[in-house]
Amino acid sequence: MKKIVFMALMAVAALSANAQNVQVHYDFGRHLYSDQENGRQSVTVTLEQFKADQWGSWYYFVDLDLSNKFMEGAYTEISREFNIGNKGFAAHVEYDGGLNRFGSFQQAALVGAAYNGHTADFSKTWSAQLMYKRYFKSYDYTSAYNSVQLTGVWGLNFADKKCTFSGFIDLWRGEKANGNGQLVILSEPQFWYNITNHFSVGTEVEISNNFIYNTYDDKSFFINPTLAVKWNF
Repeated sequence: MKKIVFMALMAVAALSANAQNVQVHYDFGRHLYSDQENGRQSVTVTLEQFKADQWGSWYYFVDLDLSNKFMEGAYTEISREFNIGNKGFAAHVEYDGGLNRFGSFQQAALVGAAYNGHTADFSKTWSAQLMYKRYFKSYDYTSAYNSVQLTGVWGLNFADKKCTFSGFIDLWRGEKANGNGQLVILSEPQFWYNITNHFSVGTEVEISNNFIYNTYDDKSFFINPTLAVKWNF
């Protein structure tokens, strides 16, 4: 669950300078694709936080992927933005990586520029980021290589703030086992019904192409929905 509600958190942080939540998602992927995603996690617990300060903002999330028998992995993204003037532009630096029960995720560092915006009441928020991405050789059968990533993030509160539609889309250059490049697409839109200011129920739909490691066949496009609850601190 990556950058899941970055802009929604940014809207809250505009008033409090600090926003944090924890989410629990039940994933239906292994039921929808019993052959290709037989080992996919059943549950993901996500902790994320956005914190604004006088120079810009910090953002991080940690995903804990749980199966019936194991904790499959812990994946994190940590980013820092430095405001450039007062027009919404910022310099963006980021680290992506983590561990799984087989070893580690392939680590990456990103640096680039961001443009962030919002309506006057913060009911609509958005961000666009263009970054140079450097993958590192993190384990056997991986290699270090250069990439470029384009990211869009959005947040929308409506129905008197009872409903939230938020999410992101990432596009980047991945690399096949033979060294050839490929376009990787990952998007995770979410819809939440906010029962109280703290408690929400909803769903996330992971939409991806060339992202999921599939050794069963040549299928590359997947849609994996979840049912979820969220607590805002």
